[in-house]
Amino acid sequence: MFDALSDKLQGILKNLRGYGKLTEKNVADAMREVRLALLGADVNYKVAKDFIERTKQRAIGQEVLTSVTPGQQIVKIVHDELIALMGGDSESAIRNPQSAIPGNWMLVGLHGCGKTTTCGKLGRLMAKQGRKPLLVACDVYRPAAINQLETLGKQLQLPVFSVRDEKNVVEICRRALAFATAQDRDTIVFDTAGRLHIDEELVQELVRMKETVSPREILLVADASTGQEAVNIAGHFDKALGLTGIVLTKLDGDARGGAALSMRAVTGKPIRFVGVGEKLDDLEPFYPERMAGRILGMGDVVSLVEKAQTAFDAKQTEEMQRKIEDQSLTLEDFLSQLQQFKKLGPLENLLGMLPGMDKMKDLSGGEKQLKRVEAIIQSMTPDERRRPEILNASRRARVARGSGTTVADVNELLKQFGTMKQMMKRMGKMQKAFARKGTMPRLAW
Repeated sequence: MFDALSDKLQGILKNLRGYGKLTEKNVADAMREVRLALLGADVNYKVAKDFIERTKQRAIGQEVLTSVTPGQQIVKIVHDELIALMGGDSESAIRNPQSAIPGNWMLVGLHGCGKTTTCGKLGRLMAKQGRKPLLVACDVYRPAAINQLETLGKQLQLPVFSVRDEKNVVEICRRALAFATAQDRDTIVFDTAGRLHIDEELVQELVRMKETVSPREILLVADASTGQEAVNIAGHFDKALGLTGIVLTKLDGDARGGAALSMRAVTGKPIRFVGVGEKLDDLEPFYPERMAGRILGMGDVVSLVEKAQTAFDAKQTEEMQRKIEDQSLTLEDFLSQLQQFKKLGPLENLLGMLPGMDKMKDLSGGEKQLKRVEAIIQSMTPDERRRPEILNASRRARVARGSGTTVADVNELLKQFGTMKQMMKRMGKMQKAFARKGTMPRLAW
């Protein structure tokens, strides 16, 4: 995400870091390039102009021009201003569903923006936080919308309320409220109808729904890839309904980032959540400070750790720790960890969260390599996974045939695994030595 903008900003700031001393001309030239990069990313013109003015005023201050590392100081200023542009740190609590429920949530937006899928993803996020959500199908104009929400409900094991023979959305809302009370559901998420464009009929229907359900949250679901159009749509919906926040979908496919960077400044409404993939877990709270870090190549280790905590089984991880210390790690263990690692998402997204790793090329090759390793190990017998030393020439040839790889690939994997075990053995000895002195934490797998 934001690939084009990220590349340009990192290039500009890298040049600034190369100066031992900065002049006002250096800063002015760099800010001009930053402005062009923002406009090229489809950031609102006024937003880009104000951003540059604020950044330039701070960057040409005496504390920067006389700083020991002026280039790094400017990177920090740009980082801070990006955070402020996208919403600042103060709104982290309201991006968390836990703080705004129990209550009713309305999702609104145009046709094709991803409202129904977001409804399911949001329900899943709430359920994982211990809430009891109910999804309500209020799109009476698109029959497939009801089917889609019911299918999502089954996949997520969440209840869905729908009335196929009723076209009055206000009546559907009333019945849904009664049903939620009877079923002890503490959060209701209403999936509303969309249009190809905003019209008066759509607006009035949503206003009637709002009056009926008294929602605590009215979230606009907008396609991030539409750029400034998404910002304009937000303005229209906010004027009619009084939005409390925005969900940007398809952010993983948005190389420019104009909507995410402009939305908060233009509409005054915070981005609460972002859709970062097609899987039902790919809805995340939006943190401006983390996104700014990713844009500038600083990574987002906090989000990566949070993903790992939800994907990795704590008991298995503890057992893996013990095996590392005992040097009893097997290929079976390695396969188990590889399969858990895949739950974290595409390799490209994961590398973007690691500082300095976002520019790694041939990421598709990395994904293919992971699949190749998995296929090789799965083609072994359980005994071979536990005791790879028994893999003689004929066994290796059989594994290669079964996995669709070559004997050289199998040999390379076994060599790498042996090297890894040796490294773990050395690290285990180091850990024990440091542990006696109380200076080194336990290894994290």
